[in-house]
Amino acid sequence: MKMKKLLATSAIAISLAFQAHAAAVPDGVTLADDQTYTFWLLDAIKSMDPQINTDVEGSDVLRNLFEGLYNEDGNGELIPGVAIDHTVSDDGLTYTFNLRDTAKWSNGDHVTANDFVYAWRRLADPATASEYAWYMELMQVENASAVVAGDMPTDQLGITALDDHTLEVKITTPLPYFPQMLVHASTFPVPQKTIEANGDNWTQAGTLVGNGAYTLTEHQLGERVVMEKNDTYWASTNTVMTQLTALTINDGNQALTRYLAGELDRVDIPAGQYPRLKEEYPDQATSTPYNCSYIYMLNVGEKGPEALKDVRVRQALAYAIDRDVIVDRILQGGQKAAYNWTHWAIADFERPQSEWADEMDQAQRIEKAKKLMIEAGYGPDKPLELRLQYNTSDDHKKIAIAASQMLKAIGVNIVLDNYEWKIHTDRMQNQDFDMARYAWCGDYNEASTYLDLMTSYSGHNNGEFFNDAYDKVMADSKTAADPQPLYQQAETILTEEMPIIPLYHYANVDMIAADIKGLPQNNVNNTWYGKDMYRVAE
Repeated sequence: MKMKKLLATSAIAISLAFQAHAAAVPDGVTLADDQTYTFWLLDAIKSMDPQINTDVEGSDVLRNLFEGLYNEDGNGELIPGVAIDHTVSDDGLTYTFNLRDTAKWSNGDHVTANDFVYAWRRLADPATASEYAWYMELMQVENASAVVAGDMPTDQLGITALDDHTLEVKITTPLPYFPQMLVHASTFPVPQKTIEANGDNWTQAGTLVGNGAYTLTEHQLGERVVMEKNDTYWASTNTVMTQLTALTINDGNQALTRYLAGELDRVDIPAGQYPRLKEEYPDQATSTPYNCSYIYMLNVGEKGPEALKDVRVRQALAYAIDRDVIVDRILQGGQKAAYNWTHWAIADFERPQSEWADEMDQAQRIEKAKKLMIEAGYGPDKPLELRLQYNTSDDHKKIAIAASQMLKAIGVNIVLDNYEWKIHTDRMQNQDFDMARYAWCGDYNEASTYLDLMTSYSGHNNGEFFNDAYDKVMADSKTAADPQPLYQQAETILTEEMPIIPLYHYANVDMIAADIKGLPQNNVNNTWYGKDMYRVAE
C-alpha cells in the first residue's frame, strides 16, 4: 500500500496501487476449456444478506456476489474494489472515498455512494437485528453506539454521500487499521430498491441483485449454491471463471471422497489425514496459517451452570485439556496448540507469558486442575457434570470425545450434545448451553478482531463474560499510540478469568485440484475471490 501527500490539500491520501482486479494469468499459460470451480461447504449458508450473515462460509459466497470499498490480494494487501482510493484528514477522523463510476449492480443500475450509506445505516438499525451491528461500533463510526442502541436515528450515523461517487465516513477515534475493516461483508453495499420491493425474499436466487463478479442463479439450502459470471461487473472482461458452485456436505470424509472422485476442486482435509495426503498428493495437499482460533466457550452468564461462575472450575477445565494431543495426534495438519485467544500469526501480536502456558508441563497442569476442583468443592465423590455442545462434524466430534476423556481425569463428567449448525448457533445466541465449541475467524489482520469479541458490548459474546476491567483495557486500546501492551493486558485477563478455553490456532489444511490457480496461499485471512481464479489445461 503506497502513501502520498496531497500538496493541494491538508489531507493525506492513501493510494492503493491499482491492480487488474481479476485473474492474473501468466504469459504462456494455456487455460482449460472448463472454467468452473466447485468447492465444499460444511454447513448450510444461513443468510445471503451481507448485513445479516455471520458465518465464514457465508462470507466466502458473499464476496463473490457483492463488492465492498476494498478487497484483498493473495498476500492480504488491500486493493481497490468499488473505491479506487481515499483521503484521510490530518486528525485521522474523516475518510473520503472516491468510487469508480463503472461499478454497476447486476440489474444494470450504477453503484453509488448512497448504496453504502443505505447499507451501513441498515446494519446499525436495531430493526435489522444484525449480530454484526456492533461492527459499526468497532469501526468507531460517528454516533454508531447511539444508533445501534436505538437512541439516535440512523441518518445520524457518520456516513454521508457527498455525491454519487464520493463517500465520506467520520469516525471518533483514529484507527490505523480502519481501511482493513472494510473488506468485511457487513460493510458491503446492498440494493435499496430490490430490498424494499421484496422484503426478506430479496436474497433468493433470481431476485438477488449484487454488485460482485458473480450472480446467484441457484440456492438449494443445505445442498448447493451456484453463481454465474456477472457481465455487468466492472472487471468482467478479465474474469476467467464462469461458474462457482458450492456443495454442502456435512461429513468431511465423504467430502474428501467426492474430491478424490473429481466432484470437488477444493475440500478441507479431515483430522489426521494431512500427512498421508501430503505424501500421496504433494501438489494438492496444502497447509498454511489461517486467522481463526478454536475454543470452548463457557456460559458464565445468568443462564449458565452455577459451577462455571467459579473461576477455579473454569481454570481447571482449561488446564486439564492436552492441546498437544489435539494438534499432534488428532488434527495433524499444522495447527498450533493455543494457550490464548488471538491467533499467533496476527500482525504485530505477541502472546503474553503466563504460568500455565510457559512454566507448567501437562502433568503439572493436571495436578493444578485437580487441586482447583477440590477447592471448588468437587472431587471423586462429587463429580461435576457439564454438557459440551458442538456442531455436526467428525473433527469436532473427535476433539469433543478426547476433551471429555481428559476432563474425566479431574472429576468432570461430560455429556456430548451434537446439533446442526443453525441449531447450534441459535442455542449459543440464546445462552442455552454449558460449554460450546466455537471458532472465530478474524475480520481483519489485527488483534482487536479477537479481543473486542469478549467485551460486554460485543454481539458475539454468547458466554456473557462481562468484565469492567477488560472493557476498559479494550476501550483504552482504541486511543493508544501503541495498543499492543493493552492487547497483552486483555489476554492476561482472559487467562486469569478463563471465560473461554483456547484449544488450537487454525491452519488452512486443504486439498486443492492441481489445475486450479489463483487461490491465496500467503493471506492469513484466506480471503479468496472467484474472479482471481482460473483453471489451466492439463
